[in-house]
Amino acid sequence: AMNFDTAFERLIGHEGGYVNHAKDPGGETKYGISKRSYPGEDIPNMTLVRAKDIYQRDYWWKAGCDLVPECVKFDLFDTAVNAGPGTAIRMLQRAVGVVDDGVIGPKTMQALGNVDPERLDKRFNGHRLDHLNNLDTWPDFGRGWAQRIAENLMKD
Repeated sequence: AMNFDTAFERLIGHEGGYVNHAKDPGGETKYGISKRSYPGEDIPNMTLVRAKDIYQRDYWWKAGCDLVPECVKFDLFDTAVNAGPGTAIRMLQRAVGVVDDGVIGPKTMQALGNVDPERLDKRFNGHRLDHLNNLDTWPDFGRGWAQRIAENLMKD
């Protein structure tokens, strides 16, 4: 079953160690935690345990990953990390056909309960690719993002 611990294990494979890429707007980054998003954190000395706390608090919980069907938990989490929890929730809402207000409320929960899981996963990833393809940074990072989604879709 997909829970925060299994999702975090899988994600850190994508996010890697300490990086400082000139074209990455986040600046110096370790375990996917960027200096731009977390100016108060000591990025070079970031521990895995500290990173895990941040991921659970700011991405897993904020995106409502515990509330959604099993099939989309990891993809929602991965998208929250990549694009922010609000954007991830709005993609999920578009995938189930409810108003995309960025808040998982009763209408979103009802729609999630009524949708076929495979259709949900497929539609969610379609909205995710569509969103990424429209970003200005697609020429620099698009291949990596597309590969990331491809790997997610190939995993059980």
